[in-house]
Amino acid sequence: MSKMPKIFIDGEYGTTGLGIRQRLEKLPVQVCSIPVEKRHDMNVRLDMMAQVDLVVLCLPDDASRESVAAVQSLSGHQPKVLDASTAFRTDPDWVYGFAELDQDQAAKIKKAPLVANPGCYSSGAIALLHPLVQAEIMDKNYPVTINAISGYSGGGKQMIASYEVKKNAPPFMLYGLNLQHKHLPEIVHYAGLSREPIFVPSVGNFAQGMIVSVPLHLDILSKQASVGDIRQCLKQHYTNAETVAFIDEDSAKLSGDQLALTDKMELRVHSNARQDMVVLTAIFDNLGKGASGAAIQNIRLMLGV
Repeated sequence: MSKMPKIFIDGEYGTTGLGIRQRLEKLPVQVCSIPVEKRHDMNVRLDMMAQVDLVVLCLPDDASRESVAAVQSLSGHQPKVLDASTAFRTDPDWVYGFAELDQDQAAKIKKAPLVANPGCYSSGAIALLHPLVQAEIMDKNYPVTINAISGYSGGGKQMIASYEVKKNAPPFMLYGLNLQHKHLPEIVHYAGLSREPIFVPSVGNFAQGMIVSVPLHLDILSKQASVGDIRQCLKQHYTNAETVAFIDEDSAKLSGDQLALTDKMELRVHSNARQDMVVLTAIFDNLGKGASGAAIQNIRLMLGV
């Protein structure tokens, strides 16, 4: 694009929208905004959408669907769309915005008119599982268990206030114990699983950061894979990745916030002394690679900046 690309963030006043807006200050783009009191006026939003190159949606699922329908109703110029909700992540008409999924994923994002930004937990789980299923080290029907902890900023403004203002939030909390978390469909789809995992998310008393962990018994994997085989598989898959790195160390401890305020993700394989069990871990910032940082990566690809 010869001119500075124009971006409209529909929902820029939420946690993810504010994070994207802040990061966009470092890119050669023009961010177009509407007055805060007009943020629910579809006619005003539609007029803005018609003037920009990319619309970034930071809205609840139903509101995102409404905005996408509005974009697609425009005659003539239609901007590209990057959606941060769960509404379109498994939709075949949308490209999944995890650039490291496969070697050609970044190219797909670059060409796509519609891109779905990944969920935070999903990003870590898919990063760990997809290469192993693809290499047939793990069977698609393996009974996967995923445990994860997020910083409280992932709960949005209300949860942030309960920790920082009201100070009445618990130090640690499990949730989603109905085993129907909204990230499960995209984890199953992009990890390549045929059996839905047991996924137990949690929130800790730290602002930003995330650990996603997956325990595995090696004797029930589809191949007689060693710990070294699993490490090599992940290392090879992410050799040239921009923001995801395999760390070849067997740390006995990890802190949930050790990659806070970055847009990186680190993957590790931890094993026991007998080398017959492992725990796979992905550590990153829930607001970085888990949200706004991933969005910026996708924006750069979609606009060529």
